[in-house]
Amino acid sequence: MEQRESGAAPPTLGVGMVGYSFMGAAHSQGWRTAGHVFDLPLRPVLAAVAGRDAAAVRSAAHRHGWAAAETDWRALVARDDVRLVDVCTPGDSHAEIAIAALEAGKHVLCEKPLANSVAEAEAMVAAAEAAAARGQIAMVGFNYRRVPALSYARRLIADGRLGDLRHVRVTYLQDWLVDRGFPLTWRLEREHAGSGALGDLGAHAVDLAQYLAGEPLVGVSALTETFVRERPLLAGVSAGLSGAAAGGAYGAVTVDDAAVFTGRLASGALASFEATRMAAGRKNALRLEINGERGSLAFDLERLNELSFHDHTEPADTAGFRRILVTEPEHPYLEGWWPPGHALGYEHTFVHQARDLVLAIASGTPPAPSFADGLQVQRVLAAVEESAQKNAVYTAVQE
Repeated sequence: MEQRESGAAPPTLGVGMVGYSFMGAAHSQGWRTAGHVFDLPLRPVLAAVAGRDAAAVRSAAHRHGWAAAETDWRALVARDDVRLVDVCTPGDSHAEIAIAALEAGKHVLCEKPLANSVAEAEAMVAAAEAAAARGQIAMVGFNYRRVPALSYARRLIADGRLGDLRHVRVTYLQDWLVDRGFPLTWRLEREHAGSGALGDLGAHAVDLAQYLAGEPLVGVSALTETFVRERPLLAGVSAGLSGAAAGGAYGAVTVDDAAVFTGRLASGALASFEATRMAAGRKNALRLEINGERGSLAFDLERLNELSFHDHTEPADTAGFRRILVTEPEHPYLEGWWPPGHALGYEHTFVHQARDLVLAIASGTPPAPSFADGLQVQRVLAAVEESAQKNAVYTAVQE
């Protein structure tokens, strides 16, 4: 890792971001904060943000602290003060922007899911591998890996505290599409989003299952459903999760509203998943449980500073799930934050993501999750869609 004299300011890392809505705001928070919380070998600088609407992107630049605004992502990629390109656009443009940035000699962070198809993801991995030979880093943004409790869960599993795994179950439930009058945003159009709840929420669930277990899914059996097949057309530009409907006109929803699937991990452990944006009363309910021969772990995103752990090797008369408050300095990422017991939130995952990427760039080490990890998730999603098309026929995940 690059060294500097004590007290000297670290070299800068100019960041350019494409997209500025929900994910753009979250990523901006991460880049703005990481260097103030952690002692980083490179100091992230918010050089420029790009978006198609000139007035909106200027407003976003001012609001989130970006030094400049561009209306063409190609101009952002070409800027000399941008060394890293952060892609926060809908999935249909991920491959084009990320590959162009890598070919221009930039490091890249790309939001999940990596792409809208396996073919696009494979092209991105090829570009990332070629760029790695030139010293560039390419990472995909699965931010929930950066929840301290989940990073700690991975440590416990890797240390063998659960023994051989038997079951992994993940549910990710939201309710923002329950209202039939919700307008047809880009997230409901296959040509832009790739898939619906499957890619939006299921991608997180699949990545967490594989990350925590330390092994890939090798096959799935799935069902998907679109409950509301037409929605009011949107008036104006969609912000992704909101927008005003146009009067009277409707358009077809071309993605799934919900996906339910089972799977098998490489070790033989069984997995189950549910992803929906139609669960009334559930706002962002990501829950998981992992059972092994020696114990179990459980996590709820709505209580994200806590991890439930059961040690099955303890005597039966005292054994049971116990609550671990993951706020100690010894826990992942907590060395930079508050005293024990002072809780963190959703936005901190993006600070941790920025930290990890800066450290990977400075040390020249492969990032995690890599584009190859993103491709593996994409292959699982493709197998889920293929299985659903065949009415839940067990389908192998492409190797």
